[in-house]
Amino acid sequence: MSEGYDALRGGAAWMDLSARGRIVVRGRDRARLLHSIASNEVKKLAPGAGCYAFLLNPQGRIQADLLLFCFEGHFLIETEPELREKVQQHLRRYIVADQVELEDATARTGEIGLEGPGAAAVLAAVNAPVPLAEYAHGPWGAGTVANASLTGQPGFRVFCPAEETTGLIRQFESAGAKAASPDDGRVVRIENGKPRYGEDIVETSLPQETQQMHAVSFIKGCYLGQEIVERIRARGHVNRKLRRVDLPGVEPAAPGSVVQVDGKQAEVTSSVYSPRAGNAIALAYVRE
Repeated sequence: MSEGYDALRGGAAWMDLSARGRIVVRGRDRARLLHSIASNEVKKLAPGAGCYAFLLNPQGRIQADLLLFCFEGHFLIETEPELREKVQQHLRRYIVADQVELEDATARTGEIGLEGPGAAAVLAAVNAPVPLAEYAHGPWGAGTVANASLTGQPGFRVFCPAEETTGLIRQFESAGAKAASPDDGRVVRIENGKPRYGEDIVETSLPQETQQMHAVSFIKGCYLGQEIVERIRARGHVNRKLRRVDLPGVEPAAPGSVVQVDGKQAEVTSSVYSPRAGNAIALAYVRE
């Protein structure tokens, strides 16, 4: 076990997430546009609140996932590094007569993940806000602290000017946070059954298959792909669901391989050795 893994599990760890995509959405029609194409509730978000959402195509397939944070005067979209351009292209496709401007803020901003059961104590030690509600966020100097986890552990995101990233990391380390590598984060993420777009969720995935239904509102008005999502809900099931599964032995399974889970076929999307379980584990789509 690495120091970073131990910190994510039992203490506090920081991860430099500055490579992830950050897109600012401004303009008077920003809430209306995002509400009409995102799977979750947007119009009712107040400044300081946020949500997790999917962008779907008309066939109800997931084209991207994102965190949406509402600020006074703009929204911040946070997404996977490889989805940054795709998300902007998707939004621009539906800006017709809307007064909406997009700014790719990735290069001028930094992003630090602070996760683990001791993450809140580290924030408090450096006099940063500690938002309690999921996706809630508040200002901290020139930046923002948001309640959002990459690994499924208790966690926060700190958004800041790019030039402040190194100094903030030093502050977190002085308060006891340890550095966690991408591999550390991936192991803990899979242990917690938290999927990643591009690995466990892809362009052909349906929302109900992923079991991430906190990304979907069933009480909002129409949005792109809603008809398919509602049709599946009315039908009552999908043919496969993403689950965390234990594997025999210590060797991870290759993505795309088929394993047996409770007598059912399961297609592996991601797999690691879990120090916590003492064996290999995977996220896999299990046939229903």
